[in-house]
Amino acid sequence: MIRHNEISSRDLRNKIKNQTIRFGGNRKLKIHGTLSCASGKKMKKENRVFFISEKEALQNGYRPCGRCRKEQYKEWKSANR
Repeated sequence: MIRHNEISSRDLRNKIKNQTIRFGGNRKLKIHGTLSCASGKKMKKENRVFFISEKEALQNGYRPCGRCRKEQYKEWKSANR
């Protein structure tokens, strides 16, 4: 997991371009989603984190976003009732 305020803009762009970073998340809400999700683009920089994979996000306790990861969210929700 990489915190947005701990990586330079240049390194971040390179990691996204090389697909080293594939998912973003909200540190306070513990939600992860795609980098293109409208919800993710609205969050504050200090709350934003990045993940290499969805597996990494789940291992860190982040649930799927209900907006951009609908199917994964439904699976997560039914498994965590």
